[in-house]
Amino acid sequence: MNPRQVVDYMMEKDYFSQFLGIKIIDIKENYALIEMEITKQMLNGLGTVHGGVTFAFADSAFAFSSNNDGNAAVALSVTINFTKAGREGDIFRAESVLINDTRKTAIYDIKISNQNNDLVAKFVGTVYKIGKKVTELLI
Repeated sequence: MNPRQVVDYMMEKDYFSQFLGIKIIDIKENYALIEMEITKQMLNGLGTVHGGVTFAFADSAFAFSSNNDGNAAVALSVTINFTKAGREGDIFRAESVLINDTRKTAIYDIKISNQNNDLVAKFVGTVYKIGKKVTELLI
């Protein structure tokens, strides 16, 4: 399967990403660009996007980019820095890019921005390559 087919296969079974309304914009090997509209159900008590929503959105981009070569990888470590509050109606985009690759681990840089291209959050994640195919795990 090519990278887009792998992500389509994953997305079909990724009920949480579906629940968030995530749309796949572009997929290349070790790269993902996704989009999501912020709804009122995603807001916290201060009227801004809940940090967990932003984290989950970035995590989906991370998963789609780190698994789209067909080899399964799982999160080992992640960090996120929130830089701008999101609001209802915003369109978030997450772009995940491979920045380091070894035999057993890889590091990805994920930038989350809004419709004005303002940086909303910066997420860096390390995956562990588990030695199985994505299709072996998602049955």
